[in-house]
Amino acid sequence: MKFALSIVALIIAALLIPFLIPGSGEQAGFDPESNLPWQIETDGQGGSRVFGLVPGTSTLDDFVRLHGDDLEVAIIAAPDEVGTLEAYANQAKLGFVLAKVILTVDASPDTVAAMRERALKAEHMESTTRKIRLSQGDLATARGMPLRAISVIPTVNLDEAAVVARFGAPAERLPLGEKRVHLLYPAKGLDVVVDGDGKELLQYVAPKDFELLAGPVRRAAMAQ
Repeated sequence: MKFALSIVALIIAALLIPFLIPGSGEQAGFDPESNLPWQIETDGQGGSRVFGLVPGTSTLDDFVRLHGDDLEVAIIAAPDEVGTLEAYANQAKLGFVLAKVILTVDASPDTVAAMRERALKAEHMESTTRKIRLSQGDLATARGMPLRAISVIPTVNLDEAAVVARFGAPAERLPLGEKRVHLLYPAKGLDVVVDGDGKELLQYVAPKDFELLAGPVRRAAMAQ
């Protein structure tokens, strides 16, 4: 019996470890119960706050102030596209959850195109997508620009039941293929992508801008 209980304890620990921040209880000012992915505040006026950030208002500098300076900022562009201005954090502490974070900066196509003209260099990512690094002046400018969207990839896999348990029942459920489904929460400004073959993705915008997320998903679902 003791051996069986030990095995159960080891399994539980293995499941919990990816969620936990090592030594988080010892970090001054760190609260593992705040800024969690499901803690979304809405203001009733089409705005929201998540991870201490207000989509559409908060900036990259605000993210750095709250979550650290481990950010890589670049223009991400597919062939024949101007691209989008994004920042990437390989490991962010969102309460007791560890996650990769992608921040989409609210920059117009003209602004992005001008930054590309002044860019330092471009690198190829997967496929033919290019990562274009900014000049120092444009990097400073980008850090003060508002965030359009916040995307989070947790370090652990989530199934649909776990998502519903944390966020509640979605307003819409849109399957894309046999193992991928989008759970839409317009009142929260949230789209959760549950992927049976890959990592889950949580995408946040201000609720008033929810169609930025939902529109392409609905069109893809209708095309299927």
